[in-house]
Amino acid sequence: MSIMRSRISRRTVTVLAVALLALLLPAESRAAAPDHLSQLQRDADGLRDDGVTGVSVRLETPHRVRTVRSGVSDLRTGHPVGTDGYLRIGSTTKTFVAAVLLQLAGEGRLSLDDTVDTWLPGLVRGHGNDGHRVILRQLLQHTSGLPDYIGDVVPDLSAAGYRVNRWTIYTSRQRVALAMKHPPSFAPGLGWEYSNTNYVLVGMVIEAVTGHSWEYEVRARILRPLRLTRTLTPGNWPFLPGSHARNYQQFEPGGAMTDTTVAYLPFDADADGSMISTAADTNRFYTALVQGRLLAPAQLAEMQRTVEVPADRGFPPGTRDGLGMFWTPLSCGGGYWGHSGDGFGYLLWPATAPDGRTIVTVSLHSRPGDESSATRQTQDVTALVDRALCSARGRAVTPAAPPRPVVTTTRAAQA
Repeated sequence: MSIMRSRISRRTVTVLAVALLALLLPAESRAAAPDHLSQLQRDADGLRDDGVTGVSVRLETPHRVRTVRSGVSDLRTGHPVGTDGYLRIGSTTKTFVAAVLLQLAGEGRLSLDDTVDTWLPGLVRGHGNDGHRVILRQLLQHTSGLPDYIGDVVPDLSAAGYRVNRWTIYTSRQRVALAMKHPPSFAPGLGWEYSNTNYVLVGMVIEAVTGHSWEYEVRARILRPLRLTRTLTPGNWPFLPGSHARNYQQFEPGGAMTDTTVAYLPFDADADGSMISTAADTNRFYTALVQGRLLAPAQLAEMQRTVEVPADRGFPPGTRDGLGMFWTPLSCGGGYWGHSGDGFGYLLWPATAPDGRTIVTVSLHSRPGDESSATRQTQDVTALVDRALCSARGRAVTPAAPPRPVVTTTRAAQA
């Protein structure tokens, strides 16, 4: 009898609290908040239904934090995905590294128009590659034309290949040397092609300028000032700490899911994509960055000067590339800043409104074995992000014009 009275009492209190909250909220918030959350959950469930083993989403606005999840964190146990576990962030690392280089530029310790050879003499050579002609800005913006080393460190794209090669350690110089075996994609400044080699070189430049590793500078300049206590630079340590979902890669269409939670060190251990974080820390970083708390106005403006990303590169239509961040248009106008990251078994997609007041990070914990499924899942992620940011627009997102394009007047472009 006392248990029944307790249940009735709690139900009554809950009903009254919900009714009071509905009266206190503005009319548009009363209508939008439940729909917004349910749509977020539907989008996460849609990704699960499309084959993703585990999905988590964290949406932050000035009014609230919303987290939804779908699927499982472990195929063996069936445990649900956590709300803020540790994540491999892959190429999202590049935004941290770019921010450090831009800080150094703001301090007058280097110029974005310095050539690679100014800081790393003789390193970029061979097969038409020339560090005298490539400048730091082009590394940050993928307009250097330098070849990508990634294909050289994945000799066997299979589950067996992953297991055999995942422990192999390369130095930054070895990665660059592998890339130099290939000709450039184009002359510096005369095209756009994503290349991880660019950011391996940026990490090396940071060390040449400061005398410290890029990891040390990221920790000192970004992680400690922002108190990002759950963001790590693990180097060649291949394991995820603490609570986390397991990552799974399907290496062939229709094949089994292989547990790839252990890092693939040949490409998960350098300035192009090695960091570990959480959705909360990632959101905090991007918010601070776009709000000008990490860079002086001149350097933030440089970061947000963009070039067009060609339509056939697998990015959402209309995407533009800044210095370590991409700008992606929204269906409701304006756009968002961010930099996705992926690797064997995971995809991270952070996206922040231009004012930094609304931000969403989506994490997937598996990747399919066929290109059409991978493309479809990525499109589902970008649709989720678009709906989340557009739904929040009336309360938090400020419409923004497309970012300014770059006017190319560099020495390399003129050469």
